[in-house]
Amino acid sequence: MGKIIVIEGIEGSGKETQSKLLVESLNKMGIKSIEFSFPMYDTPTGKIFKEYFLSNNNYFQEGYENLDPELVCLYTAADRKYNINKINKYLSDDYIVVINRYTSSNMANQGSKYEDSEDRFYMYQWIDKLEYWLLKLPKPDYTILLNMPYKYNKQISFDLSLEKSKEERVLQAYLELAGLYNWDVIDCVLDNKEKTIDEIHKEIIELLKNKGII
Repeated sequence: MGKIIVIEGIEGSGKETQSKLLVESLNKMGIKSIEFSFPMYDTPTGKIFKEYFLSNNNYFQEGYENLDPELVCLYTAADRKYNINKINKYLSDDYIVVINRYTSSNMANQGSKYEDSEDRFYMYQWIDKLEYWLLKLPKPDYTILLNMPYKYNKQISFDLSLEKSKEERVLQAYLELAGLYNWDVIDCVLDNKEKTIDEIHKEIIELLKNKGII
């Protein structure tokens, strides 16, 4: 049976780049590997999420950020459930499946909407139960969090204070989850200088070797 490695982080942290680089390196090592990313926007469930939640079509008049977090989780979980057989097929063929954003992304993004720590913890547990127990999605064997401080995020204009505040909360939720679930955290900034893509990639490879994953 194969393994699932999840790469997580806030928007602009480089998780997609690192996921693809990891798969490329593993295949060069002779380790069968493939990369997936959620939501899967080219599938029916992913298209629904993109159209109804992420576009500005005003299907939800209150706006995406104001929706009940549990409601949002049901849609993103549905996308994973619909597409999970693609991943299970590779796992059964002994592949390492590298996933950019998984259940843990739901936990951080929706959990960050709660200021009270007990409310966040309840949200984490609710999502854990929904996706892993009720929907029977496979749990990751290993999760890596790319800790990219929000101020280095090139994808966001930090003139927008609300967006800045949102990213701060999501990152803090990710770090909280890393402690709860024993994820490894890679700091993407050292001495106020952003690490290169290659430096981060090498750290990921070393972590996986030290853990006996590869």
